[in-house]
Amino acid sequence: MSTKSPECYTTEPQARCLRVEVSPGRSLLLPLDQFTFAEFISADKEQQLRLVFATHEVVIRGFTLRRIEAAMHRMELASIVTLPAKYQPLIADGQPKIREIVVTEAKAVGLQSEASLN
Repeated sequence: MSTKSPECYTTEPQARCLRVEVSPGRSLLLPLDQFTFAEFISADKEQQLRLVFATHEVVIRGFTLRRIEAAMHRMELASIVTLPAKYQPLIADGQPKIREIVVTEAKAVGLQSEASLN
């Protein structure tokens, strides 16, 4: 039995991709070299971190998300995952708690125009 508290993110100094686990049966790998920018918003207790890549936008909602933002700033963010509600109380104080991850695919205007020409 593991005594390590669950975490909703991991870091790796040599990370090349960000693994986003949207649900237990669906995950994405987004190349860190396609990272464009991040936006952090703090409203009342909950926070939002928006990560924009060339092909996708990832919106993370939760608590203590500054640590995840810092890991992305260092280009060391390796994975993010929403933990089931039953595991949320097990996360140590001061550690990020991801409540929701929403991934949206970017619309490639150029590709749509190209496809309509063919």
